[in-house]
Amino acid sequence: MSSTHLTVAVDSFGVMKGKTKGQLRAGSDCRFEDRIRVELLSDPTTTEWDEYVCAHREGTFFHLAGWRDSVASVFGHRPYYFAAWRGARIVGALPLFEVRSLLAGRMLVSVPYGVGGGILADDAEVVEALVREAQKLADSLRVRVIDLRSTSAVVSDWPLVDRYVRFVRKLPDKPEGVLDWLPRKARAAARNGRKKFGLEVRYGDEYLCEVWRLYALSMRRLGSINYPFAFFERLVTNAPDTHLTSLVMWRGKPVAGLLSFFFRDSVMPYFIGTSDEATACSAPNFIYMTLMERAVAEGYCMFDFGRSRADNVGSCNFKKFHGFEPVPLAYQYFVPEGQASLNLTPSNGKFALARRLWTKLPLVMTKRLGEVLSKHIPG
Repeated sequence: MSSTHLTVAVDSFGVMKGKTKGQLRAGSDCRFEDRIRVELLSDPTTTEWDEYVCAHREGTFFHLAGWRDSVASVFGHRPYYFAAWRGARIVGALPLFEVRSLLAGRMLVSVPYGVGGGILADDAEVVEALVREAQKLADSLRVRVIDLRSTSAVVSDWPLVDRYVRFVRKLPDKPEGVLDWLPRKARAAARNGRKKFGLEVRYGDEYLCEVWRLYALSMRRLGSINYPFAFFERLVTNAPDTHLTSLVMWRGKPVAGLLSFFFRDSVMPYFIGTSDEATACSAPNFIYMTLMERAVAEGYCMFDFGRSRADNVGSCNFKKFHGFEPVPLAYQYFVPEGQASLNLTPSNGKFALARRLWTKLPLVMTKRLGEVLSKHIPG
């Protein structure tokens, strides 16, 4: 244990060994419950971790142990999950992954391939304790940057990344109210998908492979790399009751697919894919409308449209078209002394030529290359 830890034996669940709390208080001016210790959990699939994430107002689906297992098993990034404790009670959490990128060097990311992450803490003292451990780890691993994907900034002296915005909106009370809840033009497009084009939505994990194919097709069209199908499979396995696989059919052919996740009171469409014909039949509008209706029917009240880069006009405008307004995300980063970070986002002009060439490659090639490259570009 580092010098910030208590000099008492504690197991991985925060249970004291060998001494009682009363014994620890004897002859001490500091109560055990007031002291903070930070532990690196070898297996953060404990009930305490996920319960804390779900209870914390800044907790996200990406903080959960299931995301950790999916990322570690598919991409091979090493997880470092720090839990802060006061006595037997968890009071803070920081999930980190060591990413060894051929493009950007070694990084600590919280968390890869997710739009959320960062420090969860009960108070500023816990934040400081977790930051100390993260910086010690960064020094020992000689990483180039610590990347925290927080909803709001919690580390007072770390710079902000003013590159991303998120879109969240409260859903109507009843499924039949969704259509009227959408703005006029979005309502017309979604209605056309249902009435004019006769689109049909199907649900079930048997469509996951087709959803991933459409997703990979869309990513090639955008000049972006795709994640492996194995990642989709693992996420579905690790979130058996909190995901939904949707597939939209037109004239007997799949034209849009969506993998969504549920967390607390929110539904979050995360991976979408569309065919080249999808826009012509309003499939993107239709698939989101049907997801909204399904979510309301199952008792969810918030629709989390995820993040977009602020300079990604197409993505931002599509979400605004559906009545959502952008809210800045307060991502933060830390660059250790003597190091320098690299912008791996598609907005980096150094990738412009590669992105144009990507759109010209055969799908079979981009799917396989994306599986390899995504390990080095942590989303």
